Amino acid sequence: MTRTLRATAATLAAVLAATLGLAQPAWAASYSASLTTAVAGMSVATEVRTGYSRDLFPHWIDADGNGCHTRNEVLLAEAVTRPTISGTCTLSGGRWYSYYDNAYWTLASDLDIDHMVPLAEAWDSGARSWTTSRRQAFANDLGDYRSLAAVTDNVNQAKGDQDPATWLPPYASARCRYVAEWVAVKIRWRLTVDSAEKSALTSWANNCPSTTVSVTYAY
Repeated sequence: MTRTLRATAATLAAVLAATLGLAQPAWAASYSASLTTAVAGMSVATEVRTGYSRDLFPHWIDADGNGCHTRNEVLLAEAVTRPTISGTCTLSGGRWYSYYDNAYWTLASDLDIDHMVPLAEAWDSGARSWTTSRRQAFANDLGDYRSLAAVTDNVNQAKGDQDPATWLPPYASARCRYVAEWVAVKIRWRLTVDSAEKSALTSWANNCPSTTVSVTYAY
């Protein structure tokens, strides 16, 4: 997949941080460990859904003011064949690969942009105590290619707000990658896991040898 366009992620993250009035130095902190070590170190806490609303995570935004909001930025970054851009970031043509189900698509409307860690799950595991600005940054995170993924719409809808204890990609060969990316996003945003989630992640980590999780922390 052509995620090389995410090489501009640091710049976009900086723009987003500037837009939201965030300090820059904290983006430098990073973490790297084997998947098993990363999962073992994740904090366990009871999830709390009280007060959740998607409206508390403003998206999609145009962080860098180039006319393309976050959804289209992800579609452009992940396109196997780059689409044509016209007008106010209208995309036509193009081709995408949905790694969750090993499927290719040529219509952007067949794709959802999945929050690797769903917004409700983020709320449950720590985001309920964040400011709206931080939740907006999470919901539009272009600073790490794993945070957002263009995937088949009905597969994303089947996932809903489930964590890996109850949902994994239907394409079996994608599951180690999915688990590693889930863990990376949770660590990046310092989110907790519940006990069932940690148990599932631990089992998968043990079945995914030689997998390393490397992240730059969000502010």
